[in-house]
Amino acid sequence: MALYCIGDIQGCDGALGRLLDTIGFSPSRDTVYLLGDLVNRGPDSAAVLRRCMRQGDALRCLLGNHDLHLLAAAHGARAPSRRDTLHSVLEAPDREALLDWIRQQPLARTHDHAGETLLMVHAGVLPSWSAADVLAYAHEVQAVLRGDHLGAFLQAMYGNTPDRWSDHLQGTDRLRVIVNALTRLRFCSAEGAMDFESTESASAAPPGLLPWFDVPGRQTAGTLTAFGHWSTLGWLNRSDLLGLDTGCVWGGCLSAVRFGTTLAERELLQVHCEASQQPGT
Repeated sequence: MALYCIGDIQGCDGALGRLLDTIGFSPSRDTVYLLGDLVNRGPDSAAVLRRCMRQGDALRCLLGNHDLHLLAAAHGARAPSRRDTLHSVLEAPDREALLDWIRQQPLARTHDHAGETLLMVHAGVLPSWSAADVLAYAHEVQAVLRGDHLGAFLQAMYGNTPDRWSDHLQGTDRLRVIVNALTRLRFCSAEGAMDFESTESASAAPPGLLPWFDVPGRQTAGTLTAFGHWSTLGWLNRSDLLGLDTGCVWGGCLSAVRFGTTLAERELLQVHCEASQQPGT
């Protein structure tokens, strides 16, 4: 059995198929985690979702901001933008099955491998959160996504405030902070105030801000955390960090990491992708 993580796919099903062939994926033997943004901006989001549904527990997914945006568009909470390519799902004959599958997926996962813990999110983790906190807070959002009040939540999900975590947060404010951290975070202050304006690389942090993973005292430091979301960051490989958004939809690569007998043993496997979007368009 082999263990893999794959970065942002964004509707590029052809690239995903080629990458799975490259790694020799066997659903009866292997476990692959997809780190969110399964859909949007690429040519065939519906095919990505159908592939995931067919493979069952062999392809384990979590949700990114584009996946939540799909749910919001489907429920009339957010109009698709001109750059969105969600029509393959929204106009699909199996639309309801695809949307129901999406809403069942979590915002964070862990995997125990050779006595070590791999933590997976789409974007980031606030510095004050432990791995146990991440799972607990993600579960709060997941319960709403699976519940009877999904539409109302999606209507209130968007927004940049509150910009930091407090244990005293309740209701929509609490859920919005959790969603923003796990699916949108790149930079924050040393005190954990989130910024959503800059999409530059980690080396171009705005004044007073740091990449979320470089904040001193981060509680998840020492726990290997795999994430995507940050195409301008690209491939990042540190002892306790894996950044795997290598810009597939922008004409970069779709990337997978294969773990060996320990989480420290890692092999990068990539396929090159045709650009489905152009920066600035």
